[in-house]
Amino acid sequence: MVRTRFAASAALGLTALLYSALMLPAIAAPADIATCDRLAAHPTDPDRPADVKGQIEIADADIPVAVKACKAAAAAPDAPRRIWMELGRAYEFARQPAEAANAYRKAADAGSSSAMAGLGVLLINGNGIRKNVAEGRALIEKAANAGDVEGMINLGALYGAGVGVKSDFAMARKWYARAAEANSGEAMYQLGLMTQDGDGGPKDDVAAKALFEKAAALDHADALERLGAYAESGRAGEKDAKAAIAYYKRAAALGNEDAGKALERLRCPFGLKGHDGKSVGRICFDGG
Repeated sequence: MVRTRFAASAALGLTALLYSALMLPAIAAPADIATCDRLAAHPTDPDRPADVKGQIEIADADIPVAVKACKAAAAAPDAPRRIWMELGRAYEFARQPAEAANAYRKAADAGSSSAMAGLGVLLINGNGIRKNVAEGRALIEKAANAGDVEGMINLGALYGAGVGVKSDFAMARKWYARAAEANSGEAMYQLGLMTQDGDGGPKDDVAAKALFEKAAALDHADALERLGAYAESGRAGEKDAKAAIAYYKRAAALGNEDAGKALERLRCPFGLKGHDGKSVGRICFDGG
């Protein structure tokens, strides 16, 4: 009988322990949070920890790992809002827009300006979720006014293209300028394009070139291509074929296709044509 009572007591105790364990709130594992931050944090997110660099793109091989880690980290009730934002990014790169929108919305509702900008873009594009340009613009504007760099850049693009708002190049310039002040290479590049074309303000090739140079210092591929074109044509300075080639090479290495075509054109400057006037090939120079 003693053994029976002991066995029953032990069983009840084990049941109580299991019940208590099940009732305890989940706690985000530090390893999951660290992995989520490392792979999915955005470099301009103001909620990003100081020791986390962040990255614009999530590498294909890292996407499943990022989704798994961020999902696990977000499962805890104490998960910070940036984790939901990062989960949204991971889902977005995994081409799961509905899941991305849900995660972004949770972070946005908690006050994440980066999530507002991310959700706004999803709603405007409407790929895989219900399109809502008005709400998307409102979220992007809210993010921009909160000082979010991506929000500023996207709001500039909306004003430039007239999406959700009346087209206003001057306003586009304003928001690109504010983002450029926050050291955004993309904003510098976009502001440079508007400045070289005279959109929304004075046309100034010298000022445009200076903006492209600042963006190029941040390894902005498109800005490097523009500097190559400026050097090749002598725009805002003297012609410099050597400098043009150097800029084009850097831009092409970073994935700019126009720079690659420009390099081929400079390497093969002489075209051959048949009697019908059609191109039959080019004469190229070997080497650098």
